[in-house]
Amino acid sequence: MPNEENQQSKNLLLLVEDDLGLQKQLKWSFDDLEVVIAGDREAALAAVRRYEPPVVTLDLGLPPDADGATEGLATLEQILALAPSTKVIVVSGNQDRANAVKAVALGAYDFYHKPIEPDILRLIVNRALHLHQLEAENRKLQVRQGAALQGIITGSAVLQKICRTVEKVAPVDATVLLLGDSGTGKELFARALHDLSPRASQRFVAINCAAIPENLLESELFGYEKGAFTGAGKQTKGKIEYADHGTLFLDEVGDLPFPLQAKLLRFLQERIVERLGGREEIPVDVRVVCATHQDLRRLIEQGRFREDLFYRISEITINIPPLKEREGDALLLAHAFLERYNAQYGKALKGFTPDACAAIEGHAWPGNVREMENCLKRAVIMSEDNRLSALDLGLALNAAEAIPLNLRQVREIAERDAVNKAISRVNGNIARAAELLGVSRPTLYDMLGRFGIQTKDQVK
Repeated sequence: MPNEENQQSKNLLLLVEDDLGLQKQLKWSFDDLEVVIAGDREAALAAVRRYEPPVVTLDLGLPPDADGATEGLATLEQILALAPSTKVIVVSGNQDRANAVKAVALGAYDFYHKPIEPDILRLIVNRALHLHQLEAENRKLQVRQGAALQGIITGSAVLQKICRTVEKVAPVDATVLLLGDSGTGKELFARALHDLSPRASQRFVAINCAAIPENLLESELFGYEKGAFTGAGKQTKGKIEYADHGTLFLDEVGDLPFPLQAKLLRFLQERIVERLGGREEIPVDVRVVCATHQDLRRLIEQGRFREDLFYRISEITINIPPLKEREGDALLLAHAFLERYNAQYGKALKGFTPDACAAIEGHAWPGNVREMENCLKRAVIMSEDNRLSALDLGLALNAAEAIPLNLRQVREIAERDAVNKAISRVNGNIARAAELLGVSRPTLYDMLGRFGIQTKDQVK
């Protein structure tokens, strides 16, 4: 038991169980964790207030309703009201499946059917501890960074180090080059560099060098005088001049046309611009941040990017890793986007099913954070359940990921598949299906109800 009150331990487990024999068995099974035991609702809530446990296992059959679930469900609601981030794993008998599902709808992390197999329950608890720790680390990071890196969600040590680098670099006017795949959040880091700088009260001006046709890009960057070309009806400032005293963000700078690179280099060296069709040299005081997903050194070797420009824009280079290399960030981001789109679309989705968690962690996310954001937005809009599944997310599980960590789930999936096949093979004949499966008809009826499988007779 923990020695200090009011101090949360990341390896603490609260067992809410009134059976003395099970209390001893479970405490012995989790000898590698700090274990606190409560036998009823009052003791459980007192322990939550005192220890703030990251994970709780909760028996639904608590006194005075040991044969029902009302006391257990009430305890669940109060635990989550006191500690919303706590992962509660409800434990119930097979006959209580409906109540277990109801508990998950109320916000329980998972449920487990008795009889208890310690090895399986330990896997579920360890997974819950891991997720709780990731979420806690992300909350601490957000508190530490405040609004400076707003929108950057991470528990990854690699990305946290990059955040610290941004904080150090932001106050100086050195030109920064952000390297990373599409969708990794390069513009978020560029905005953080601006927001943390002395220029934060001035404009942040962004231009995507790959999104503007080559014949228009020069005028967009440098501006033009009236009559400089057909359609130039008035004098117009370019993006560089418009960003004066602020920050200019050149996204996808690797796609900058080669002839225009010389003009950009001159601006970076002399900090003056000349509008198209003009002769006046206009001084501009601007902080420049560039970004690209391309390998600029390879482009230099191919003669497509100026080496002198490369050295001018890369006074400080920051490499932003893809999402697949940010350990633990996929689930953190998924929960953050779920919360955002729940609020935006008036939904009340409680979280993710175990197969969805496995799919999120196993998916390579080639489109990085942008792909995940779109994935979660679509899933929240379309989902009709209270938890998102891998199917809702449109993520396929490979053979290894499709195997649940929890052996109870493996058995249930195998049984459900076998029942479905048997029912289909005998065209819905219950007696013949039971014979094929080697079970009694009452047992098969029970399985049909448990798995939500309807036969043709039931549909009629």
